[in-house]
Amino acid sequence: MKKTVKDLNIDNKKVIIRCDFNVPIKDGKITDDTRIVKSLPTIKYCLEHNAKIILMSHLGRVKSEEDKVKNDLSVVATRLSELLDKKVTFVNSTRGEELEQAVANMNDGDIILMQNTRYEDLDGKKESGCDMELAKYWASLGDIFINDAFGTLHRAHTSNVGISTYLPSCVGLLVEKELDALSYLFNPDRPFMIILGGAKVSDKIGLLQNLLPKCDKILIGGGMAFTLLKAEGYNIGNSLLDEETLDFCKKILKENEDKIILPVDVVCNDKYEDTKGTIKDITELTDNEIGLDIGPNTVNIFKNNLSNAKTVMWNGPLGVYEFKNYVKGTDDVLTYLTEINAKTVLGGGDIVAAATACNVTDKLYHISTGGGATLEYLEGKELPGLKNIPEK
Repeated sequence: MKKTVKDLNIDNKKVIIRCDFNVPIKDGKITDDTRIVKSLPTIKYCLEHNAKIILMSHLGRVKSEEDKVKNDLSVVATRLSELLDKKVTFVNSTRGEELEQAVANMNDGDIILMQNTRYEDLDGKKESGCDMELAKYWASLGDIFINDAFGTLHRAHTSNVGISTYLPSCVGLLVEKELDALSYLFNPDRPFMIILGGAKVSDKIGLLQNLLPKCDKILIGGGMAFTLLKAEGYNIGNSLLDEETLDFCKKILKENEDKIILPVDVVCNDKYEDTKGTIKDITELTDNEIGLDIGPNTVNIFKNNLSNAKTVMWNGPLGVYEFKNYVKGTDDVLTYLTEINAKTVLGGGDIVAAATACNVTDKLYHISTGGGATLEYLEGKELPGLKNIPEK
């Protein structure tokens, strides 16, 4: 296990905490503050130890001056102040005299939030390209580095890998909790069921290869199901097809015919739009129809397979969740999981947004804040953001 903030002496030290404040913002307002809330335990722990706290995060992608305007982190500082009931000083720069003076003037228990680290990407991708000169500069601002941004552990950025090269480093309480919960999936209570949705098989090849031998059943919906159905010989109409993975799909279906459960019916439409669809057996799709959600018979089959599960891991919605007419399959299965005696881990990304909309997040075992980081960890890959963090 990696060293955590509790393993280092942070009393009265300047600590740099890399958080994940990459929250959705609309019309200048945060629409979901989950990632900010999840960062609070580490920040509060540092406050209890009278640390001077320097917070860093990215927000969105910054490729132009216009991107800087819409990805300004000041709104996060305001929300963080409200949640902590304490002043959070926002510094509208990523380097230079303003930032250096703000840090130099800090008292124990003060909190600074620095401007979006990806502002540095306008000058040769210095953040996302892990510029070591910038890393050395940022590291000079603090005494200790705490990586609490689980969602970026799979990225080798200056604000995680770079800074941890130059400072005594550890993970925060959020990252510790994520690693504990996800590691459980490598030796789970059984039966162990996996639910996979989302668009493409190609996005999940590593996950399938790593977890198929470990699970008892894998239930597949979403756009990716149609590539597997096509591999089985079904007419999938105009449904999403990940053609380059067809041979891979044929291979895993042959090797795991007793494990893989595919839809038997779908809700379809002849246009990719949010209008009411028609429920059809998977054998009945016409050439111009698009499958947009799993059907009721499939929901029942999924429930039957999940009924005795002890552990469930789920990544990706089972329908086009951004269309309100095609959320029912996902919502029905999510609700069912709150009614059975299983530890359910939601593997980041869109399925977490779906669970939030369905109001079930507080009834499940673990909700991962990562998307790509969660998948890569479960695929067994080394996460760059952990490379420089020493073991306990």
